[in-house]
Amino acid sequence: MTASALFSPLTVREAAFRNRLWVAPMCQYSVDRRDGVATDWHLVHLGAFAAGGAGLVIVEATGVSPEGRISPEDLGLWNDEQRDAFARIVSFITGQGAVAGIQLAHAGRKASTRRPWDGRGSVPLDEGGWQTVAPSAEAFTGYAAPRALTLDEIGGVVDDFRTAARRAIDAGFGVIELHAAHGYLLHQFLSPLSNHRDDLYGGSLENRARLLLEVVRAVRAEIGEGVPLFVRFSGTDWVEGGWTQEETATVAGWAAAEGADVMDISTGGLVAEARVPVGPLYQVPVAHFVKERIDAPVTAVGLITTPQEAEEVVATGRADAVLMGREWLRDPHAGLRFAHELGAEVGYWPRQYERAPYAS
Repeated sequence: MTASALFSPLTVREAAFRNRLWVAPMCQYSVDRRDGVATDWHLVHLGAFAAGGAGLVIVEATGVSPEGRISPEDLGLWNDEQRDAFARIVSFITGQGAVAGIQLAHAGRKASTRRPWDGRGSVPLDEGGWQTVAPSAEAFTGYAAPRALTLDEIGGVVDDFRTAARRAIDAGFGVIELHAAHGYLLHQFLSPLSNHRDDLYGGSLENRARLLLEVVRAVRAEIGEGVPLFVRFSGTDWVEGGWTQEETATVAGWAAAEGADVMDISTGGLVAEARVPVGPLYQVPVAHFVKERIDAPVTAVGLITTPQEAEEVVATGRADAVLMGREWLRDPHAGLRFAHELGAEVGYWPRQYERAPYAS
């Protein structure tokens, strides 16, 4: 067996991760009752990754309020029934040796949309959709126009994140992630392409970052000192005049100073016309750019699909951990398989599967 950077442990606050190969939050659009309550699908979907060797399993973007969901079929965490349904899933994930995380989100102007297999565009009000909100009353291409949030409503958004975080802790989650990427509400405030406010939440970088930092402070105060707080950023909008990797690094540093621990770097999602150079490892350079400029762990994501790619990212210091999405969907036991292919000895094959380790 050989030493592997990818399969070395990492500790952040009181969370001990058995490796650095993690499951990215991936929307499932599978709450058919539209009540935000996790189902057996989520238990099996997420639990398989924990049994398959992941170090951290992050639940998909979960609405902090009903109007914060991307689609009516998204998960939510604004009531106790939702909290209690998550507790069962968290118990299984942690029982398999992984850390359970949850991504808290508000979709803003990209809310109230159809799930992918039901078509595109906004869900009409008479079909269960709702009026969306945003920093400015400007629509995402092809979606219904949002209403600009008032100052009082912005304070309500902060409180929604805080109370959702409390329920997440009560459900047993060991990591909280704030979704400030992919064109959703916190990202909409950050980017000058979607934020044209002329008050304390618009204009300068400090003002555009104000809501995110208020959420970071509120959530950190609510969850205490032991639980790691992640922030997912889109490191660039991939559009001239949009959000940049330099701004990401600056605001990530501010977020760290306010109590955030790990910066989860993705890209894009704010505007439909962005030209994104999609390919293997295409977002890793942005994560590396941020990592070189802040004093906090940084993770990389984006078409990382092989053990060698994931190992190289961590071993060379381009990121502190790797998150995958599609590869976990293709193979829920990717963690165990990657360890085998890298020659890393791990002791967390499920006992029920001990007849099945990969041949040497």
